[in-house]
Amino acid sequence: MQTELKRRMAVGAEVLENGVHFRVWAPKRKQVNLKLSESSDLIPLEEEGNGYFSVFCKGIGDGTRYSFRLDDDDYDYPDPASRFQPDGVHGASQVVDPESYRWNDRDWRGVELQGQVIYEMHIGCFTDAGTWKSAESKLPFLVETGITMLEVMPVADFDGQFGWGYDGVKWYAPTRLYGSPDDFRHFIDTAHQLGLAVILDVVYNHFGPTGNYTGAFSPHFVSHRPSDRMG
Repeated sequence: MQTELKRRMAVGAEVLENGVHFRVWAPKRKQVNLKLSESSDLIPLEEEGNGYFSVFCKGIGDGTRYSFRLDDDDYDYPDPASRFQPDGVHGASQVVDPESYRWNDRDWRGVELQGQVIYEMHIGCFTDAGTWKSAESKLPFLVETGITMLEVMPVADFDGQFGWGYDGVKWYAPTRLYGSPDDFRHFIDTAHQLGLAVILDVVYNHFGPTGNYTGAFSPHFVSHRPSDRMG
């Protein structure tokens, strides 16, 4: 049964043995269907209770693109817990297997905060290319200047071509503009091998103006009370 599957994360698409388990929180809905990009068929998710829906699909894995259909709505919604949006925040989500990357930083033991020299880095404007790979090529120069820790500005995917990190709408998906999730991992991997720690600046208190589909799944993500709004 689905309840016997051992997931690491509460929601999202998780690669397990022989397939992928999809789980979404949609208390606003009575029915959730999964749509795989390579097929026009809709796969119904099982209602677990407490607003959760899930299904296990055999024979698929890393790289599979998918979306959700909610009740009788014919719109293809991306996963609120998507790990990657290769075609942007309005497109299909992509299954990502984080276990597929082979790390090379076994000697990395972490650092203590005291005594660190922190460099705040915005990947989109740190280099002309604005990608993880191009930023990675510049890391040795930061080491030479005495930098010991990188604070990467928010990378959650957003709509459009430019953002400062405060307009993200896919909190689990690093923006496709900087590269793939594995490019992100390789950047951190290389930084560790050079003796650089990496911390991530995150924004969880508001969404960007477009591409925020969480309201289609649940009314609980965004408050409409004036007292809850930021000034």
